[in-house]
Amino acid sequence: MHIHTKYSCDSTVDLETYCLKAIREGIGIICFTEHVDCNPNDDGYQYYNSENYFNEFYTVKEKYGRKLTILSGIEFAGPHTYPEILSYYSSLNYDYIMSTIHFWYENMYPNVMLDAGISTKMCYEYYWEEVLKAVIAGGFDCLGHMDFPIRSYKQLVFDPDKIAEIFREMIDKNISLEINTSSLRHNLAETMPGKELLSIYRDCGGRYVTTGSDTHIPDDLSFGYQYVKNLIGHFGFKEVYYRGRIPIEL
Repeated sequence: MHIHTKYSCDSTVDLETYCLKAIREGIGIICFTEHVDCNPNDDGYQYYNSENYFNEFYTVKEKYGRKLTILSGIEFAGPHTYPEILSYYSSLNYDYIMSTIHFWYENMYPNVMLDAGISTKMCYEYYWEEVLKAVIAGGFDCLGHMDFPIRSYKQLVFDPDKIAEIFREMIDKNISLEINTSSLRHNLAETMPGKELLSIYRDCGGRYVTTGSDTHIPDDLSFGYQYVKNLIGHFGFKEVYYRGRIPIEL
């Protein structure tokens, strides 16, 4: 449920290549979730073109739709910061809108914060507040790579009460939680989020999760999926995908 193609600024892969890879690997469902980046500081600012995306999307869906469930999606960064733009994309024919936070303290990306000497504690303090603002604003289906700073800072800092507040807000708004495996490719020991945060999610009553490799190349399409399946079983979560913005249990 988290695949980037040439319609994201950080990939060059066409949709058909992923479809063929999924069919060869026996994957039944994929969702193309392109970056929609509205922050002028982002490398992907104004890169995404929904018309071109949907033209190719419907072509591959027609060609491979009998062998594979092919879903349309976006990864919308900063939903609370750009509500009018999110509303516009919500009016289009997407199956799934995942939201993430990429910029926060002084409008910086986490690796820039690290280079600027921003402490781990300060980075996370501001980050969790930004995540809370996003889920309070809502308007999306799933929160992606929840503990995103860990990819740069290589450690996790959190207040359990703040995390529980975020999760309760998500549950109230029917926002699911992504379990993202890209951290495993960055030589980290756990998914995003990992067991500590997943345990809090379960204890707050969270049930629904999506799985995402956050792939930008075909070789990473199903990276870490079995590991995530085991996590889902361990915590008793329900894995879902989205069709027409409606969650469907696998």
